[in-house]
Amino acid sequence: MLTPELLFALRNLPLAAKRAAEGFLAGAHASRRHGVGMEFSQYRPYLPGDDLRRLDWRLAARSDRYYIRESEVDTSLTVNLLLDASASMNHRDDNGLRKLDYARLLLAALAYLAQKQGDAVGLSILSPAGLQHLGALSDTRQLPRIYHALETTEATGAFPSTTTLAPLTARRQRALTVCVSDLYEEDGEITRLLGRLRATSGDVLLLHLVAGNELNFSYKGPVTFRDLETGQTVQLDADQQRGTYQQQLQAWLRDTAQQARRQGLDYHLLNTAEPLDGALREFLKRRQQMG
Repeated sequence: MLTPELLFALRNLPLAAKRAAEGFLAGAHASRRHGVGMEFSQYRPYLPGDDLRRLDWRLAARSDRYYIRESEVDTSLTVNLLLDASASMNHRDDNGLRKLDYARLLLAALAYLAQKQGDAVGLSILSPAGLQHLGALSDTRQLPRIYHALETTEATGAFPSTTTLAPLTARRQRALTVCVSDLYEEDGEITRLLGRLRATSGDVLLLHLVAGNELNFSYKGPVTFRDLETGQTVQLDADQQRGTYQQQLQAWLRDTAQQARRQGLDYHLLNTAEPLDGALREFLKRRQQMG
């Protein structure tokens, strides 16, 4: 299993993206039996390096089995990737990785999958400094552009204003939008943006990043916490507050998921201490439903 730490240790985002995507496909195939009734004359198992345009995405979404079709090619789609680059994404997990590091790896792997499938893929980086936008393209030069933008991005400040983000929803275009965010917001600004994207693009996959040490509250004894966006601090005894914290966290996660699904978003919680496989699988499922 390729952990986020191992991928990050490569210090090479294009290589990490390729290994994450192809390792996931190959590993998922190898871990499952072939099942009965399949017409093997029309399929062969996926092998790293195969053209992903020939992958049977519908079969993958139904069963997590990865096979190459010998004839058909799926219809290409437009995939728009969104990265929340506000300062809260600098939160560091016990494995040493920031949420931003995990998000870079994840979005690079998703871009690799989409581009190899023949999709037009674009990237928007959302930060208070302004909207960094790469329009969706399907040419071979797009992946290096996306990798460079991800590698050079730093998380700063608060989530950008509605005015800054207006170009994202300026026109209707059917697409699969994939947003990676920790969903820390001051006044519903992320929620409103995703609602508008749902109305203009039609399909939004929301990948909610939560660090492992946030989920299990691994801190001990007296601790000072600082809000990465406002600078405010709070001091507490972690051992005394653990139960209350975990109850409040679970309530927030439950409410967040319910609100997202009421908006028609495809919501998934991701633990940054775990491999990228869950997110890649959800991307394939959503893509198949649009194909």
